[in-house]
This record gives sequence, structure tokens and C-alpha cells, in this order.
Amino acid sequence: MSDKEAAVFDQRRGETRTRTHNHGHSDTKERSITRRNHTLTCLHRIFVGVPRIAQSRVDAAELTIQGITLSQTQADNFTLSINSTLKADSSIGAVFDPFDAVMYLEDWAPQTPYARVRFPRTTSAAETAVNITQFTEILDQNAFTVFNTWFLLNETINLSVKGDTHVKVSGISKKFPVHFKKTVNMPGLSNLNGTTVPESRVSLTADAQGDNFFGTVTIPNRSLIGFEMGNVSFINYMLGEETVGTVYIDNMKLAPGINNYSMRANITQSPVLDAIQQRPYCESGVLPFQLQGLNVTNHGQYLPYYAVALGSTNQSVDIDVGAALSALGVTVQCSNTTSTKRSMEWL
Repeated sequence: MSDKEAAVFDQRRGETRTRTHNHGHSDTKERSITRRNHTLTCLHRIFVGVPRIAQSRVDAAELTIQGITLSQTQADNFTLSINSTLKADSSIGAVFDPFDAVMYLEDWAPQTPYARVRFPRTTSAAETAVNITQFTEILDQNAFTVFNTWFLLNETINLSVKGDTHVKVSGISKKFPVHFKKTVNMPGLSNLNGTTVPESRVSLTADAQGDNFFGTVTIPNRSLIGFEMGNVSFINYMLGEETVGTVYIDNMKLAPGINNYSMRANITQSPVLDAIQQRPYCESGVLPFQLQGLNVTNHGQYLPYYAVALGSTNQSVDIDVGAALSALGVTVQCSNTTSTKRSMEWL
């Protein structure tokens, strides 16, 4: 091989080495890009997919309320106790930060919150008890009054709680934001239907407070909510028209179930005695009365959110006035006159 041929050969061999080296560098760069793209894809799945999964788990979770109690009620605040259970998909381990949620009546637009509740730290266990007791400010008096009125009048209500928190998924250090909203269908008070006065007593002489009628009143609470109401008074109507006095229930706490209270009343006697002599009331001795909320005070404070609710409706109650009069020796007859063994004057 001549020197010229050798030089050409060396040049070609160098070009081959250069091409081979460049090709290897290109492969390394492509692999690096592939790895980076794979990493970005994984990060995208984590930072986009995981929050979506977490939010879907929150959306699918079921909040069940076992009981709510409103105690220490005052004009602008109360103590709120909630016993509830949160059921969720436990396939992904997660921890939810404590957060503030607002409560409102879902049935009434514009869904104005009336209270704020602090949810504790929870996990994504299949079932978690969420029990809360806290001092609670009333955020909106009108919204809270509407809630109590709606709750009193209806068989069921829809109570909503919502708030924002963060979730930490097992194996990932970053916390992701999630939105929590649950609406729970709950039994209402059904206008306190079924209220009865199983026992009553008439006094011939009014006491120091002016009361001359006493008895026991039984009030059903079909709901899961207990209310500390305090001292409650009602306007007492007879036969759906005439006002005959005022009824009082002191230290009223309306717990779920059947509640029995002592009641006292200041009753105007004449219209009652006139009505009890008319048919069909003289035959059974039972007169229909209607009670409408008048005033509610607790710890010396007026509670408008209860008073307005109770004043929005009438509760019908049948009272055996004939039996109460009979205990005084008064015989009721179906006529325009009433024969008596004792004075019929109530003072």
C-alpha cells in the first residue's frame, strides 16, 4: 500500500470511529431523554392522578350521624356535640388533616352557613368514628332560625357540611388538597305531632305566678337532635280561635325520643267553661287546644332562633278538662248550665 493509499485508509478509519462515537453519544442522549420522560410521566401520574383518586375517595365516603346535641344555648352561641361515623374505601392508606367545615340547610337556598365545626384528623379506615364537642358561634341568625323552623315543621331535612382540607397518601410525602362535602338526610320533628297532656289538674286559686292549671305534657322527638331550650311559653288557643291563656314549660330539654315535662298555665276560665258544655265536648270532656310558641329564654337570654321557629306553627293538643273538673267535684252537663257540687270559679 502506497503512502497515499495508507493516508486515505487512515482518514476513512477515523471517520468511521467518529461516526461510531457520535452514534453511541446519540443513544445515550436518547436513553436519558426516555428516562426523563418516564420520570415526568410518573410525576404527572402522582401529582395529577393521586389527587384525583383521593378526591374521588372523599366524594364516595359516607357520613352517618348518630346524634347531635345543642346545649348551653345562648343568644349568639351554643355547645355543639356530634356523634358520627365516616365510612370510606380503605384500599389506599391516607390521613386527612383537621379542617373547619360549615353547616347549613341544603333544602333552603341560598344555603347560608349558620355554624362552623372543626373536624378532627381522620384516616381512610373502612369506618372511623368522628365525635366532636365544641363551643360554636352562630354565624348567621336568620339562617339558624330558618334551620330550626324547617327542622320543626318537616318529617325530614337535608343537612350539609363542607370544607377544604389536605390528604397525605401513604408513601408520598406531599399533601394534596381535597374538598369535603356531605349531605345527610335526617328525620325532622314533624311539627311535634303526637304531643299529649295525659294528666291535668285545675286549681280553684291561682298561685303566686298567676297559674291555675297544671299537668304533664308528653312531647315526642322523632329526630336525632337534642335541644336545650330553657324556659318556653306558648299562647294557648281553644277551638282554633280564642286565646284562653299562656302555657309554660320550664327548663325544657328536648331529647330524641319521648319527653315528659311538667307544665303550668294561666287560663281564663269563662270560655273554657262555656265550651265544655257544648257537644261533642260535654260528652267526652275533652277540649281541643292549640299551642303556639311565644317566648324562649335560657340562662337569662332570649333565644330568637327557637322562639320564632315555635311561633311559626300551632301544635294541637287534646286535654281532658272534664276529668280535671270532676276531680274538683264539678259535674259537666250538655246544656247551657252546669250544675256544681263546688264553686266553679278559678282565680
